[in-house]
Amino acid sequence: MKINFKLFAQTLLALPLLFALGACGDDGAEEVGEKVDEMVTDTGNAIEDACEDVKDGVGAEDKDC
Repeated sequence: MKINFKLFAQTLLALPLLFALGACGDDGAEEVGEKVDEMVTDTGNAIEDACEDVKDGVGAEDKDC
């Protein structure tokens, strides 16, 4: 099973940093929210790609996850 652990680990490490940096500026909360949304989307895409790779590897007819 091929899971992108590097992206997952980066996301887990980046979240606290983003929240800490968000407290430093006036527009911080909005910027942090946008960055978190982007990271969640990227993580979801990575999970979907991993799922499709697994289905491709086992020869599943339906490759959509």
